[in-house]
Amino acid sequence: MEEISDLLHPKRKQSQNTEAEQQSQPEPHKRRRRNVESETETLTQQPDPSCSNRFQPLASTSREKETESSREWVSCNSSTSSAYREKFVVVSYNILGVENASKHSDMYDNIPPKYMKWKRRKRLIRKEINRYNASIVCFQEVDRFDDLAHKFRKDGFEGVYKARTGEVSDGCAIFWKQDMFSLLHQESIEFQSFGLRHNVAQFCVLKLQDQLESDVPSDTSMRPCTRSRSLVIGNIHVLFNPNRGDIKLGQVRLFLEKAYKLSLEWGSIPVIIAGDLNTTPQSPIYQFLASSKLDIQLHDRRRISGQLEFESRYRTFTSNASSLAAHILEYLVVLAQEIGVENPWRHHTTPSSWEPVDYIWHTEELVPVRVLDTLPIDILRTGGLPSKRWGSDHLALVCELAFRR
Repeated sequence: MEEISDLLHPKRKQSQNTEAEQQSQPEPHKRRRRNVESETETLTQQPDPSCSNRFQPLASTSREKETESSREWVSCNSSTSSAYREKFVVVSYNILGVENASKHSDMYDNIPPKYMKWKRRKRLIRKEINRYNASIVCFQEVDRFDDLAHKFRKDGFEGVYKARTGEVSDGCAIFWKQDMFSLLHQESIEFQSFGLRHNVAQFCVLKLQDQLESDVPSDTSMRPCTRSRSLVIGNIHVLFNPNRGDIKLGQVRLFLEKAYKLSLEWGSIPVIIAGDLNTTPQSPIYQFLASSKLDIQLHDRRRISGQLEFESRYRTFTSNASSLAAHILEYLVVLAQEIGVENPWRHHTTPSSWEPVDYIWHTEELVPVRVLDTLPIDILRTGGLPSKRWGSDHLALVCELAFRR
């Protein structure tokens, strides 16, 4: 399996109040939202099945500073950014749901209350997204979608939302720049329908605007090929509960299988997957993502995600199903080389620890041009997140990609 570059960013590790997470029922404090149908389609063009998704090695070489945001762009390719014509910026961002922030306020005792206010945070998030000149944005933990959509439409974005099922109040949202991409298709997964809790995932098939046809035939057999400059973008927020790595693994497997299926249906088009996987780079689930297989009989189901330290060498979980939980998206590999300094998050000095759980992946039809590095650790040590400048307790993952010529 080929190695490519990594984008890993911090998440505040919730070390307390996990008992409620361990229950199979949804958290009682969350408001009930209406169930959204598991799949919605806006199909306007017929996919053309031919070609394959593979990956290319990636090496980081140089840095150019983005002083306004206190984060640095890291070049990912020996070629300059200007060498690629069809470039776009992808952002993945867990924006800290308003209800979650309110119900778990004890986790933010060290944060000034004014920095927790949604009115302030949404302004910072919007400013940040525009500063990156984002083309596609994947948000997690969204419970004010209408609020966001209203603001982002003013900035030229269109978006779709998928609410979690059950008595919860947040979901996932994908936004894209209307002058750059057009929506061809959208789908979603409600994991509860598979017995895998109330988390959700969503997918969009997007196409560069300059590739759009002015007159699309209604006869699907006459529709033009759309594989060259279209892509699948997937967005997911995996179950948090550190004790249920088996549930997380099931969610990730279904997510990847759906992404692979959509890629084939639309002509083996490139895939980008983003989200908060609540999974660390040292975990068995990470191994599953990188190698396409995992012997689940070798791992305690409570520790598969890596969010709990391994305390025992003995197996406590067995399955009557096949030992190998191999997924079919064998070429979709997690970005594996961390940019910047050695991972600092587990050594953070704030009351709660930090760990990388957010990821962006892509297939080899897309070339990574540059990525945005993390904040310097000394900035995070001075007070944590959210802060005066940053509107969430996660850092946004930001990368610029280009279609291969």
